[in-house]
Amino acid sequence: MYILVESEHVIRIPPHRLGENLDEVIESLAYETIEGRVESFPREQVRDPAERKYLIVMILSWEKVGEGVIIHGDGAVYQKVRYTALAFHPRLHEVVDGSVVSVLKFGAFVRFGPLDGLLHISQIMDDRIDVDLDNQRCIGKDTKRVLKKGDKVRARIVALSINDVDPRKSKIGLTMKQPGLGKWEWLKETGGGAS
Repeated sequence: MYILVESEHVIRIPPHRLGENLDEVIESLAYETIEGRVESFPREQVRDPAERKYLIVMILSWEKVGEGVIIHGDGAVYQKVRYTALAFHPRLHEVVDGSVVSVLKFGAFVRFGPLDGLLHISQIMDDRIDVDLDNQRCIGKDTKRVLKKGDKVRARIVALSINDVDPRKSKIGLTMKQPGLGKWEWLKETGGGAS
């Protein structure tokens, strides 16, 4: 899920910042322009397009590569940087631990790492479900099990489409209907244990 990546990126240093300490400017612009971006592995490394993308969470180190370039008519300096970063790389069929952040009439959103996935109402449990929107919870009609906002869960990623422009709008589908998955309290009851 979390990986270390090494890559390069070109940072645009605007003309009005050229009088400042260049290393400090590059560092702040690198954090601003690289962190939160979606990047892709080359096709040779990862064949499945859904699993090719990853989200840059945090730059751990960086260094300038060569001299900056000025483009005629722009006035800015374009500086290439090489960086090492912590990245979030969800994969299909991966088991994730997360927290329920909201309950809607069609299911619950679960936050795992920096992203949210949808746990559709049909994928919560093997039971018919009533949704109590006022109290942000889903209730099994026969089992009386309750899934509510704030609950810790273990789920499996069953659909994955990372949004390049706005990673928070990515489409990630989850399920808890397989053995070893579910709300942590349910797993403890059945001996499937979540630690």
